[in-house]
Amino acid sequence: MQYMLIMRDEDAAAVERRDAPFEPMLEAMGRYNDALAEAGVFVTAHGLAKPGEGVVVDFTADPPLITDGPYGETKELFNGFWIIDTDSIGVAAEWAARAPLGPGTKLEIRRVHTEADLHR
Repeated sequence: MQYMLIMRDEDAAAVERRDAPFEPMLEAMGRYNDALAEAGVFVTAHGLAKPGEGVVVDFTADPPLITDGPYGETKELFNGFWIIDTDSIGVAAEWAARAPLGPGTKLEIRRVHTEADLHR
């Protein structure tokens, strides 16, 4: 089964990461991604641009309303993700716990639906 590890930063963690040296963080992420690949569970991973560079399409209006910037509160922002393929959410959680992240960052783990899920 595939699981998405959704990285969320609290505001303070995002500021701290922004001010931290980039190369050591990049190297740590590279080692983590390599470990996922060597174990055969890595599917994909991506970081996201800053929330202010995005737009929100709100479907509560007709036509939908398009606005600049992040959706809702910025206390915890979705800023990247991995998709891994493991036998269980428990194994996915074990891999998530090994991510080179620090205080103020959380990984939410959600199963990725398959086509079979759509026909229930």
